[in-house]
Amino acid sequence: MAKPGAGDDPILDDAIRFEHSLTFIDACKLYPAAIGWSAFVSLGVIMLAFDPQLLGNLYAMPRFKLDFGYLYDGEYIISAPWQTGLSMGNPVGQVVGALVAGYPMERFGRKWTFGTCVVLTAALIFIQFFARSLEVLLVGELLGGLVLGCYAVIAPTYASETCPLAIRGILTSYVNLCFVIGQLLGNSVCAGTSKLDDHWAYSIPFALQWFWCAIIIAGFYWVPESPWWLVRRGRLQEAEHVLRRLASKKVDISQTLAVIVETDRLEQELEMGSTYWDCFKGVNLRRTEISVGVYCTQVLSGIYLINYGTNFFNLAGLPTEEAFNMGIGFLAVGFLGTLVSWPLILRYGRRTIYNNGLLLLVILQLIIGILDCVPGRPQKVIWTEASLMLVWNFFYDISIGPVCFVIISEASATRVRSKSIAVATAAQGALGCAMTVAIPYMINPDQANMQGKLGFFFGGLAGLCFIWAYFRVPETKGRTFEELDILFERKVPTRRFRDYVIEHGGAGGEVHD
Repeated sequence: MAKPGAGDDPILDDAIRFEHSLTFIDACKLYPAAIGWSAFVSLGVIMLAFDPQLLGNLYAMPRFKLDFGYLYDGEYIISAPWQTGLSMGNPVGQVVGALVAGYPMERFGRKWTFGTCVVLTAALIFIQFFARSLEVLLVGELLGGLVLGCYAVIAPTYASETCPLAIRGILTSYVNLCFVIGQLLGNSVCAGTSKLDDHWAYSIPFALQWFWCAIIIAGFYWVPESPWWLVRRGRLQEAEHVLRRLASKKVDISQTLAVIVETDRLEQELEMGSTYWDCFKGVNLRRTEISVGVYCTQVLSGIYLINYGTNFFNLAGLPTEEAFNMGIGFLAVGFLGTLVSWPLILRYGRRTIYNNGLLLLVILQLIIGILDCVPGRPQKVIWTEASLMLVWNFFYDISIGPVCFVIISEASATRVRSKSIAVATAAQGALGCAMTVAIPYMINPDQANMQGKLGFFFGGLAGLCFIWAYFRVPETKGRTFEELDILFERKVPTRRFRDYVIEHGGAGGEVHD
């Protein structure tokens, strides 16, 4: 068993002590460039979230329904099969795109994979913008989704590899904020154009996707490569140069580089490998299970309802204008919730917030289901259900929403991080495909028309996820990547992760009960 940090290497020991001594405020002062570039690369996630939210709102947009739908019971609607097909582009993209992204990210680096995806996204938006039939729009959504799925892997990987321990949780959870921003913009734009009486009602939202592509392309040249990737490629001089760009002059770059090199050496010694197969071998199997589990829990708890938020509120009984407003409010509280999560993550870590938040989501979903059983469903009950969905989304974005991205970035070994996150993203996307097929049939008036009774369905699934999370999701707060390697290698029980003491410079460890 390799020792966690060589006791005879003062540079390495000083580096580890420095990492643990940094406060959040100190890290922000010392690593402003790392924060900025991590946030910049996460802009791709805004595009990833904007696209499905846009579609979900178009299904409730009068002009879109008139141009693309059919008459049912005196009103134009988009049929459930077509809703399923169009909405499938994003989750299918997350499955295929995420798995494909792992290879260029390791072969060509995080930066150039990101840049290539942005250029492809800009090109494929043309198909969506000029689509005047469901068939053409379907092609645009499927092809665009393949590229958009890559951003879900690139953003958390890059964030975890460019920032110090003290701000790692915030920058990886920032990915969730980008999801919320993309969804909020999708709702807001559609709410603003929904009253237009021509094709611009839906063409303008499609065109606005080019805005983010233009911003990213303009700044792409200056994006630093991941220093962890450069070290694994043996390009130590370039890694040192990047680290100098990411940190202020007060930071001893040689210490940071020493930690990266030592962690990579330790993982090679532990034979962790760097292929997709290695994600499922030995101790990595547990780490991959955790990443896949926390990401899939997002889908199983009901987050895909956000993509149909406006349409869901409309079909639940709210007028079209009120449904759009409720959809915006739904995501606005999610934005606020993500901001609130940051001090909680710094204070309480990962496991406590994740498990308690998930339990609360279960309770809220079940209450919504019970309310929907009130005979006659009076207007007060409809508004109460809608309001509870806002509360649900607030606590989702305090807990399992942002904390998921922290956990998947910390639970995976550095040598397989991009591939482990890709596997988790693909698994989440596969479940998303199932939900994309199921939800239109569950909410459409010409199908199951379940309305608020969906609370029973998602509340039950989330309850099963809570049982799993309680026994399997460990606390990773305050651990360097090397320390996490050691904890998993020693098979430390889930509930002892937080208190397990690693003696640097020695192989011993003890538990404080």
